[in-house]
Amino acid sequence: MGDELEVTWRSFLLRPAPSNPGRTLEDFKRYTRSWRNPQAEEARAGFREWSSDEGPPSHSVPPHRVAKAAERIDADAFEKVHDGLLDAYFRDSRDITSDTVLEDIWLRAGLDPERFAERNDPTIDEAIQTEFQEALSNGAAGAPAVRMEGAYGVLMGAQPTDVYRTWLGRATSG
Repeated sequence: MGDELEVTWRSFLLRPAPSNPGRTLEDFKRYTRSWRNPQAEEARAGFREWSSDEGPPSHSVPPHRVAKAAERIDADAFEKVHDGLLDAYFRDSRDITSDTVLEDIWLRAGLDPERFAERNDPTIDEAIQTEFQEALSNGAAGAPAVRMEGAYGVLMGAQPTDVYRTWLGRATSG
């Protein structure tokens, strides 16, 4: 849809707080086998089963903080960090709750190292929580969840590209 489609990324917390302290790395690796399904549906997605000894990630908030801090700089900074987070987690098996990994993503995006500390600004946590609550109130129960402005409900789960095209086409055809 090219320039006709504007995507606005919003926070959704799959793990709002550190939980399940008994979850082992082996349990997490078994869980990531489920990534085979979206990878088989959409090869461009680039999902890979967890293959490193990092992790498991503790909760969702740390990567959201870093993305929001980058967004404060500008849209380009956000896109670089967002892409870096997705690559690190789904392709490179890196623990994106680790400050070391998050700082590496920040620096690889070419951002000022001094501004990395902005991720701890309490207003960032407020924005994350507001967006999370908004998603829940619109029917999101997991990620990915896609909501279209002016349309009812959300499209849930990792869907093939054709599903999104059909959904968007029906919603915009009047």
